[in-house]
Amino acid sequence: MTNKIALITGASKGIGLEVARQLGRQGIAVLVAARTQAAAEEAAAELRQEGIEATGLELEVTNADHIARAARFLEKEYGRLDILVNNAGILAEKTDYDGDAFRDTFEVNTFAPYFLTEALMPLLLKSEAGRIVNQSSALGSIQFLLTNEVAQRLATPAYSASKAALNMLTAYWAQKTKGTNLKVNSVHPGIVRTRMGGEKAELTPEEGAVTAVRLATIPEDGPTGGFFYLDNQLPW
Repeated sequence: MTNKIALITGASKGIGLEVARQLGRQGIAVLVAARTQAAAEEAAAELRQEGIEATGLELEVTNADHIARAARFLEKEYGRLDILVNNAGILAEKTDYDGDAFRDTFEVNTFAPYFLTEALMPLLLKSEAGRIVNQSSALGSIQFLLTNEVAQRLATPAYSASKAALNMLTAYWAQKTKGTNLKVNSVHPGIVRTRMGGEKAELTPEEGAVTAVRLATIPEDGPTGGFFYLDNQLPW
């Protein structure tokens, strides 16, 4: 096999770009996916200047044509996919969002990862060590919402519910692919200084990428069907 191939959604900036950078530094060829080709290529060019093998890929995750085109591209160019990081997400409820925040949150945070993962599943199963990482949130933990004061203060209905639903998809895919080389996990990045996390968040994007990168590169005896922050398993 050639170098591993990783596709990271929402990778033009923030945590997604750092996930691509950290995977690329391990010698993994990264497909930097973003809503526009210009944004994807700009981010990929930045990584290439650092010696990383990076390709920009236009992928608006709610666009069915983009998903189909990405699957055809991967099939033609590589014949497989080794790592999928479903990173793209939105938090519309705490902004001046011009639209249906609840429905649109689910479109991006839950429906899009579902349709993209299902489209790419045949290619992931062709990998010798396929890995799916779903960028979730501790705010999607039902137990935290019931017991943790910070979660209760920060949680919003659409965002929390969409991430809880994404966690269920993680469990579903882990069971569906049991007995194969594919491993599927959810991760919490922490509260990160991005547009979503705010300037006062405790972690840098570099630090926020660490958990996703770890689960994207776990060895054969690593976990599947779990929810993690760094080395800690979180409650559903």
